[in-house]
Amino acid sequence: MEVRKSSGPPRSGPRPGGRPSGPGRGPRRDFVRRRRVCKFCVEKIDYIDYKDARILMQFIPERGKVMPRRLSGVCSRHQRRLMEAVKRARNIALIPFTTE
Repeated sequence: MEVRKSSGPPRSGPRPGGRPSGPGRGPRRDFVRRRRVCKFCVEKIDYIDYKDARILMQFIPERGKVMPRRLSGVCSRHQRRLMEAVKRARNIALIPFTTE
């Protein structure tokens, strides 16, 4: 078995595709992602009403799919209840299955 060796010293300077750091570029700001909080937990909503289409439509984009938890910020418990409410509302035609 043959072991490959690196061809020279380790690289210094900016990585390919990265932005250069150095004089004139200013301090580098780190991006801090804010933790999303569940809307239903904050407002203390225990029951997600399937007849309230206004609330349900906030979690359904134009394509008609339900937004995933990582995008909507809803906790797992309320995401399951939200899915159930959306399915019920679709079956009685309060919200559309898809857009035309």
